[in-house]
Order: sequence, then C-alpha cells, then structure tokens
Amino acid sequence: MIKVFKFGGASVKDADAVKNVASILSLYKEDKIAVVISAMGKTTNALERLLNAYYFNTDKKESEFDFILNYHLDIVRDLFPHSDHPVYDELNDIFAAIKHQLSKEPSDNFDYEYDQLVSLGEIIATKIVSYYLNSVGIENIWLDARQIIRTDNTYRDARVIWDKTSELVRQSMNFNKNRIYLTQGFIGATAENISTTLGREGSDFSAAIVAWCLDAERVVIWKDVPGVLNADPKYFDNTVKIDNMSYQDAIELAYYGASVIHPKTIKPLQNKKIPLWVKSFVFPKEKGTLIHNEKEGLPVPSFIFKVNQVLITIAARDFSFIVEHNLRDIFRELVHHRIKINLMQNSALSFSICVDWDERKIPAFIKSIEEEFMVKYNTGLELVTIRHYDQPTIDRVTVNKDILLEEKTRHTVQIVMKDLGNAIE
Repeated sequence: MIKVFKFGGASVKDADAVKNVASILSLYKEDKIAVVISAMGKTTNALERLLNAYYFNTDKKESEFDFILNYHLDIVRDLFPHSDHPVYDELNDIFAAIKHQLSKEPSDNFDYEYDQLVSLGEIIATKIVSYYLNSVGIENIWLDARQIIRTDNTYRDARVIWDKTSELVRQSMNFNKNRIYLTQGFIGATAENISTTLGREGSDFSAAIVAWCLDAERVVIWKDVPGVLNADPKYFDNTVKIDNMSYQDAIELAYYGASVIHPKTIKPLQNKKIPLWVKSFVFPKEKGTLIHNEKEGLPVPSFIFKVNQVLITIAARDFSFIVEHNLRDIFRELVHHRIKINLMQNSALSFSICVDWDERKIPAFIKSIEEEFMVKYNTGLELVTIRHYDQPTIDRVTVNKDILLEEKTRHTVQIVMKDLGNAIE
C-alpha cells in the first residue's frame, strides 16, 4: 500500500530540518511513499513581497530577490559543501529565470503573475530535498507537479480537473519501479502548461489529491505540533491534543480557519475513506491525531481564532427587504472579487458578512455595490469559532470583548467581536 507524506515549510526551513526529513523517511524503509513538499520556511511570504515589488515597481525588488537567493544558498551550502554538486546549476537556472522575468513588464493580471512567480518556491525546495535524499541513500524520483496536477486557469485558486489529474498521477508514479516519488505541494498547471496555484497553504490539498488518485493507504501531514490541538496555542492557554477526530469535525474546523489543515484537504480523503494522520516531525514516533470515520464528537470544545476581520452590513437604499435578487447581486460581486465569507447573517432589512480584511479586494467590493446598497463596515475585528461549544467556553473567549454579531447552530457558535479598549469605526 502507498503512503502520502506532506512536509510543510517549517519541516524544511533549514539544513537541519531537511536532514530530519531524511531521518523520518528512514523510519519507513519498506514503504512506498509519495512525498509532497512545500516551499522552505517563509519563502512564500518572501516571494509575495518580491511579486509586489515587481508588479508595483518599487525599489525593494533587488533586495527581496537577493534575500530569497541567499536564504536558499545558505541551506544548499550546508547540505552540499562541494560547489560542483549539480544542485547549484539547478538553482542558478531557476534564479536566472526569475531575474529574467523581473526585467520584463508585468501583465495586467496580478493573479496570473502571482502563480508564475510564487509557484517557484516549491520547485526550489523539492530540488534541494530530492538531491539531498539521494545523496544519503534515500533514492527518489523528482516529479514536477505542474506535469501531473491538471487545473483550470483560475489563478491563485485553481480548480482541479480530477479525471485528468488521476490519469497523469497514476502514469507518473509507478511504484512497481520506484519506492519514493517526490513532488511539490500548492502548484499545478493548465492544459497549456501555464503554472497555477491551489490557494494559500494548499500543499495539504496537494497531498490529498495525490492520495485520492493513488487510492493511498493513508496521508501523514508532518507538523511542528504534536497533532490537532483544540485551540491555537498562540491565542489560548492549556490546549489539549485531540487523538481522534471525524472527517466532519475536521472539515468544519479547517473551513473556519484552523491553521493545522487546509480546508480543501479532507473531502477527497473522506470520499475514499483514506485516513489522515497529523504528526510531529520533532517526535515522529508519537501517535499524533487520526482523522477518519470517527463517530463520536470532539472530546473538548475546539476554538478557531481569526484576527484582522471586517464586518460588512449591506442594506437596500430604498429600505425594501433584502430578498433573493438582492442576495444574488451581492454574491455575484463577492464571487467577482474572490472574497470568502467566514460568517453571514441576514435580517429583513440587512445582510451582514464577516470576511478577512484585504486592502485590495474589500474596498473594491464595497465600491462595486454602493450604488445599489447602503454599506457600513467595521474593521480590526476578531472572529472566534467554537466547535462543540458550551456556555463556559463562550464566556471564556468573550471576556473584555464587545460582541457585534453572534451566530449559533447545533454544534458551532461564531462570534464577531472587538476589544473593548478599541473604538469601533
């Protein structure tokens, strides 16, 4: 049976981390493994800064480029002391291509330019890791995900063409010939071979795609935490590791913003009943969290905390009811501006949504509907989602908070709030 392992940015952030990946794989000497790897460390953030400098023609273009180049060269020098190793030529070619692109005028499509540049973080990372694994006797075949993950041309949030992708993955990963294949997360390509990305933090989703195509035995996501916790330790004390979790709870937590799993990851695995393990790359022999066909609910309330939220309230200018055709027009603009709703609530006269603040998307969306609707909004807010809540958990998270909106279902409560010390705009 085939396993799919996904290693995120933190698990390949430096030379020691790459060596640790080799140590983990050495624990599975007999297994057939498809390895999916993210960009190293915070490379995606750095490439986004480089893209902004390029696209908006700022004076930071060279410094951002040099930062990314030197970061990777430092890792390579630690792993490959001899400068004649072929990995140096590979990196030189990639960075020469980046530099050539930066010398050209960008197109009018920011999202297209994003995918062509930012996708290279994963290519660089996998070249380095693949060469290192081969150098220490862990033989692997490097595959370009842009040749096997077929998507449409929705740049920055590409939709997978599943039947073609399944065909390509099965053709490319022949485990009768090779034990380990190594490829990139986050990226794919159109039928015209134009690079696309699957959405921020999309490497988990890539692992699920590969697992679905291969009918894998399991997926393991290697993280810097011991498993799925009931809350982000950055925001909450006394977190608890959840040993077992249902697909449904995992989908809910991921959709509402739990950072440990990308929201699109679970459904392909659930469809084929492929279990997902979330394990620690620091303590790889510990059990972690198993996500599967668990029937029981979560053993403890689980929190997802999102900051930098904006609450937008929309009402018809003629004070008529908010009805279906109003919602149709609003949702059309939300889709056009590619804004994801974290929470929504409607009354007879208004429709409210809570979304992530984006300095480009949100003002453009508001401007697009202001002719037909009155729009009020509050920025600088927090959104907490509690799965399997009770009143003590609600009381715990709302201390010294001004609650602007609360939405409850049978298993989930969402609360939009602001610190009482800050004035509401």
